[in-house]
Amino acid sequence: MTGNRELELYFHIPFCVRKCLYCDFLSGPGSPEEERRYMEALILEAEARAEECRDFLVTSVFLGGGTPSTADTAQLEALLRSVRTSYRLAGDAELTIEVNPGTADGEKLRRYRAAGINRLSIGLQSADDGELRRLGRIHTWEQFAETYREAREAGFSNINVDVMSALPGQSLESYLGTLEKVLSLAPPPEHISAYSLILEEGTPFFEMAGKGLLELPDEDTDRAMYHETKRRLAKAGYGRYEISNYAREGFACEHNCGYWRRREYLGFGTGAASLIHNTRFQNCRDRERYVRDPVGCREDVQVLSVEEQMEEFMFLGLRLTEGVSLEEFGRCFGRSMEQVYGEVIRRKIREGLLYRPEEGKLALTELGLDVSNYVMQAFLLT
Repeated sequence: MTGNRELELYFHIPFCVRKCLYCDFLSGPGSPEEERRYMEALILEAEARAEECRDFLVTSVFLGGGTPSTADTAQLEALLRSVRTSYRLAGDAELTIEVNPGTADGEKLRRYRAAGINRLSIGLQSADDGELRRLGRIHTWEQFAETYREAREAGFSNINVDVMSALPGQSLESYLGTLEKVLSLAPPPEHISAYSLILEEGTPFFEMAGKGLLELPDEDTDRAMYHETKRRLAKAGYGRYEISNYAREGFACEHNCGYWRRREYLGFGTGAASLIHNTRFQNCRDRERYVRDPVGCREDVQVLSVEEQMEEFMFLGLRLTEGVSLEEFGRCFGRSMEQVYGEVIRRKIREGLLYRPEEGKLALTELGLDVSNYVMQAFLLT
């Protein structure tokens, strides 16, 4: 039987030139031999999982990391050929690769485009070279601008740029300077992800902050950066479709929207998470163990209860500014949203944190988006 259930594929490529001081991702440098063995394991895992996905249509593929653009291009091309051979790929599928400046030249970008990759996500973080050095980034603004120019010349017409606020030593003026430089690119990016720095336990920044060695903007400056991001990007024609993501019309990231809408997905590689048949699991985090047995490394398997599925429907879906659908909730769970969450919804509407943007929809207000974590907690059932 062949169905049309939608599926997303995520490939974790954990290698990078040097780990940034704020990064808690499962990533780090590796030798060419380690990279080769890992990429071969990725292909083996993807091909082994294909049988369980024969009833799915793959709508997006995301190559993340780490820095996937550090990987050997021929190995990436082999991985994408394997995906096309093993899975049913939609004709308009979104294929994204994360790229860091200084790790992808014009030839590499042209080969990505020829291999079918149609979306780039470039990690800028800041246009201030001093801020980049303090983050431990390996590139400058000029190197980013060169990568961006070469990406356009290679034929990419869907590019995301990542920027970060509340960085060590960053002022409101310098952050707005980063936004203005990004918006002045010709042509400007189709998508901008704007995140505030989070100090993650286990990172050098977390340890430095604990010792009082990290000079961060105060809370008022942090909030000013957040609100100015919304204002300036809206003025420049970017719609805010998720808490930290902005896009020109038609360029919202399909892959990430799938996560927030609970579309099923399979993750390949170390630490990669999956959601399929209402079951969540992830691969082992040990790189050597994964390479030895890429098919037998699943762990932390959790079959979600109906209550847990309802919770996820709400606190993932409400990240999107369009909100959640009452009709879709009823279709998924056989109960109305009112029956399950009626009192919570009425209370949050009274508090000015939720509203109904249109018939049959429920969404966070601007204030609700500002305190989204507080709002989401109210939808926990277990």
